Amino acid sequence: MRWSDLLRMSLGSLRRRKLRTFLTILGVVIGTTSIVVMISLGLGLQESMYRQVEESGGTTTLTVYGKDNAFMSYSPESEEETDQYLTDEALDSLAALEHVESAYPRISTSGLALKGRYEGYLEIIGMTREDMEAQKIKLNPGGTFPDPDSGELSFVFGNMVLMNFNEKNGGGGYWETGELPDIDLQNDQLFLILDQDSYYASQGSPMEMGDMSGDDGSSVRRIPKKYVVSASGVIAGGENDYNEFSYSALCDITTLKETLQKEFRGRAIPGQPTTDNGKPMKEFMYSSVILRADDMDHVNDLAQTIRNMGYTVNTNMELIEGMQKTLLMVQAVLGGIGAVALLVAAIGITNTMMMSIYERTKEIGIMKVIGCSLRNIRQLFLLEAAFIGLIGGIVGNILSLILSAVINLFVSSESLTGMPGSISYIPFWLMLASSAFAVLVGMAAGYFPAVRAMKLSPLAAIRGE
Repeated sequence: MRWSDLLRMSLGSLRRRKLRTFLTILGVVIGTTSIVVMISLGLGLQESMYRQVEESGGTTTLTVYGKDNAFMSYSPESEEETDQYLTDEALDSLAALEHVESAYPRISTSGLALKGRYEGYLEIIGMTREDMEAQKIKLNPGGTFPDPDSGELSFVFGNMVLMNFNEKNGGGGYWETGELPDIDLQNDQLFLILDQDSYYASQGSPMEMGDMSGDDGSSVRRIPKKYVVSASGVIAGGENDYNEFSYSALCDITTLKETLQKEFRGRAIPGQPTTDNGKPMKEFMYSSVILRADDMDHVNDLAQTIRNMGYTVNTNMELIEGMQKTLLMVQAVLGGIGAVALLVAAIGITNTMMMSIYERTKEIGIMKVIGCSLRNIRQLFLLEAAFIGLIGGIVGNILSLILSAVINLFVSSESLTGMPGSISYIPFWLMLASSAFAVLVGMAAGYFPAVRAMKLSPLAAIRGE
């Protein structure tokens, strides 16, 4: 019997029993939809994670920390405290390592910004212009990166910086009122205070105004300097568009370094290490160094080399590998939940095919009498089961796409996980795989009924009918 005859007979049999076929296919549709939608939720979280990693430097980025840094000075891999400082010499050594494409130093400190009745905390990060450009930071129209040759502090403000501003009189800020202060970061000038201890002391009684002890034990009154600063640009985005630098104020690293050294001349700079007697060290230390490897395959080996040098290293690859294990477990659980529905559908296919055999015993007997092979009879029933799985898989995928769009319309990934992107993501390969799986489930469910049809005796089948 030709394949065209088998196809025609299979489709004809399904069409003759429309209601039963519809209900059986409906079970496959529900099962396929359940699996695809469940897995798409895990894939959506994974895509959001990848997008966030790309915005944080990509898979080839390594962040190196030294001793006494404000961020991290402990290495879980070595279970001991990092004992190396990030000096200019260390920067040159890191940049010279094999597979390192670039090395950018960073200085992290904090400041207090004043504007009218508002004051706000600033997380200040000193970076090179090349580092800023490598981060692919998007600015609002008209914005530029700070000019390293200007000699004056100029900032690229994060799109969420204003959330950290409050009214001086205790009127609260964004987190209390839900309203941003009336400040135009792009055009307004701000007062910046780096010596916050002296500033807060100056807000007390006259006896407390900036009183510090000099080298000879005498009282030294220090008035904090207010720097007039402006924005060279503002990072693009609204209140809900989080990125790595949303709450930061970026500036040229050399200008920041020189300003800090002048402001705290002879004193310890906040965030900088000190000697045993509390005096500032002669050499300026970087808070971190951002390295870029030439290939993601070299990241882990490069990270281990740097740890052996005595530094702490964080990589996005380690973050991805850790999260992938978690997401695989999530996808397995979600896929398992959906597979239960498809298992129920497989039972329905088996029941439908068994009923079909009982109703078509005479037809099966006649086919055997006229010379139809047992193989053809098995293929006939397997084809019917495969068609049920294929149609159910295709319709199930269409329904999955609709449900995924509805989910993404009403529920955002950021509201649940804090990561931007769609909560449900259905790639093309998932649709192909689910359709193929539905066909395989249908054929597996129809195998035993097909074998039963093969074993029917022709004379008994005709006589029984």
